[in-house]
Amino acid sequence: MAKEITPRSEDYSQWYLDIVHKARLADNSPVRGCMVIKPHGFAIWENMRDALDGMFKATGHVNAYFPLFIPKSFLSKEAAHVEGFAKECAVVTHYRLKNDPNGGGVIVDPEAKLEEELIVRPTSETIIWNTYRDWIQSYRDLPILLNQWANVVRWEMRTRPFLRTAEFLWQEGHTAHASADEAMAEAKLMLDVYAQFAEEYMAMPVIKGIKTPNERFAGADETFCIEALMQDGKALQAGTSHFLGQNFAKAFEVQFLNKENQQEYVWATSWGVSTRLIGGLIMTHSDDDGLVLPPRLAPTQVVIVPIPKPAPELTEAAEKITAALRAKGIRVKIDNDDQNRPGFKFAEYEMIGTPVRLGLGARDLAAGQVEVARRDTKEKSNVALDQVADYIENLLTEIQQNLFNKAKAYRDEHITRVDTWDEFVEVLDNKGGFVSAHWDGSTETELAIKEKTKATIRCIPVDNPLEDGVCILTGKPSTQRVLFAKAY
Repeated sequence: MAKEITPRSEDYSQWYLDIVHKARLADNSPVRGCMVIKPHGFAIWENMRDALDGMFKATGHVNAYFPLFIPKSFLSKEAAHVEGFAKECAVVTHYRLKNDPNGGGVIVDPEAKLEEELIVRPTSETIIWNTYRDWIQSYRDLPILLNQWANVVRWEMRTRPFLRTAEFLWQEGHTAHASADEAMAEAKLMLDVYAQFAEEYMAMPVIKGIKTPNERFAGADETFCIEALMQDGKALQAGTSHFLGQNFAKAFEVQFLNKENQQEYVWATSWGVSTRLIGGLIMTHSDDDGLVLPPRLAPTQVVIVPIPKPAPELTEAAEKITAALRAKGIRVKIDNDDQNRPGFKFAEYEMIGTPVRLGLGARDLAAGQVEVARRDTKEKSNVALDQVADYIENLLTEIQQNLFNKAKAYRDEHITRVDTWDEFVEVLDNKGGFVSAHWDGSTETELAIKEKTKATIRCIPVDNPLEDGVCILTGKPSTQRVLFAKAY
């Protein structure tokens, strides 16, 4: 397995692509802008999915599934929503192919045109709220707390595996409530769930915030987000939770009889994270030797490599270690491949990000010990065989915390307060990261800053302290700082 990866310092974009391919996460697809998620990459997504699914269900949500195809007319019912997604929609116009009479393979049958075009799901608010109209009549039918795991299509022109693809996997929660307060509490709750998952499972520190009106989800009254910082100083929006107000209820005539026996429109939220999180995972922790995975999400947490090759006594010892680790719920495998040398195997497991590697040779066995190598720091130690299970259990916790601490230290070092335009530009050009600066609150100024620097307002941090100041661009009064950054 070729190990060479373009160094981050030389070409960060190529470094990222090298890891995606050489760590066996994904391949390119025959369809431009799409990807084939390989077993190793999909196993990481499954671990993310399972953890999040448990967190959703613990907060009262249940799963459902809605159609991939959405009638075009549905997207016309909420003006801001259709405006936000119109340029990204894939449209189905025909339902049949036929043989080309000129011998050119198959062609679209012109007589099989749909009466109404169908949109390949870019997000599901419209079809779900059309369904909720039949489900909701009374306050007794509320709240509805649904989530679905699905794929969506947004026809992106500039794509990058995991970070931005034409088709991607995600979850989307869609909830219906009897009051604005209840819906707003739901949107904030799910923001907290996302932040907890990012920090406790991904070991990726995030900032919880509110999007500006210009950056708000199309059709929402308020959008909350978690923002992370990657190793190249660019921000990544890692998840969003939206308070939709009554916009979709009004668009689809979803009303309920409240406790005062009056008709009222339902209040709504939606929220989602996607396989973009795998891109965030790569760029938060990985290095020039390959992928680095936090133990809680690693498909295999520990690999045992017999040295120089499997032998009966080594296999027996490895199986005992495996049984002890599995009894603690640790995901472990024994590499019994006798076709490749140990050095090749070590490089391979380093490349794919396995958190802990155990090297077990005849000399180790004779000494009653095993060599333990950790992926995050590359440190090695010899551990007694009868203590290895407890040691590994504690080590995995230590690695998880170390990855978070390292990423948080980097993030915190790259939040810079500035008060002038010159300082703002200098930090963006030379240091990167989040720039905490005053903004006059206007979309016109926000767009002007983006045009001049390519930096956007990533968020207004939750519980942001008020502070009198002046906008870095216009000099107009400002009451608080916001976080700017260049972003993916």
